[in-house]
Amino acid sequence: MSNSATPQENTGDGLAQVQRIRTHHLAQAKAAGERFTMLTSYDFMTAELFDQAGIDTLLVGDSASSTVLGHSSSLPITVDELLPMCRAVAAAAKRAFVVVDLPFGSYEESPEQAVRTAVRFMKEGGAHGVKIEADASTAHLAAAVGRAGIPVIGHVGFTPQSEHAMGGYRIQGRGDAAQKVLDDALALEAAGAFCILMEMVPSETATSVDQALTVPTIGIGAGAQTTGQVLVWQDALGLNGGKVAKFVKRYADLRGVMIQAVTDYVQDVRSGAFPAQEHTY
Repeated sequence: MSNSATPQENTGDGLAQVQRIRTHHLAQAKAAGERFTMLTSYDFMTAELFDQAGIDTLLVGDSASSTVLGHSSSLPITVDELLPMCRAVAAAAKRAFVVVDLPFGSYEESPEQAVRTAVRFMKEGGAHGVKIEADASTAHLAAAVGRAGIPVIGHVGFTPQSEHAMGGYRIQGRGDAAQKVLDDALALEAAGAFCILMEMVPSETATSVDQALTVPTIGIGAGAQTTGQVLVWQDALGLNGGKVAKFVKRYADLRGVMIQAVTDYVQDVRSGAFPAQEHTY
């Protein structure tokens, strides 16, 4: 790569060489058979760490409803609660593409509502794109947002915002139901979504969808054949002390490390070992 190359041009040596991830880089990854990565992030420090580690896309997920705010589902979080998290992540990301979820109740009423909400996240939150849980019947919402010049990821399969309508956290797309996942994905692609995320669908279904689409796919509990993979960072790094889904691989035990570190701090303060002379002015 020459010194004059722009980030947009820096694709010759693969995604890892791109200085600033854009939607077309993700499309090129699929065409080249290359995989890309996504992790959730809700604050400046984790976003900065993940960005430096080479994460390609950061998702300011409505999962913050549970992981940050302590709710039992993604439903309660609001636009005003998610906006400052989005601003913090966008401020930290120097390379990664930043996507934010449109929270439940912020886009379903009409295309106009969907565009207003998405515009807020772009203008006030600094996001690079938005993610919408949708199907064939609501693909027009994604289309409206896309027409406003906002990149859209369509989310199909299990959609957490519809957990009550779906009867809880249940695998989608088994057997004959695989056709619905495919139809929903194709409808969102036709509506202009630049990427499709599939959650909790059988690997065979996800593979069929990925092969049928020209746009890249992201999987979470959707097997290994999607273009990209996403995990909630607290699950992947072992901060979550509760039960995690089958599709989660834990890459660290941050919960254990943090509990031990804080236990040591408590003991040092109580014993007078901290602050020591080297910590004193």
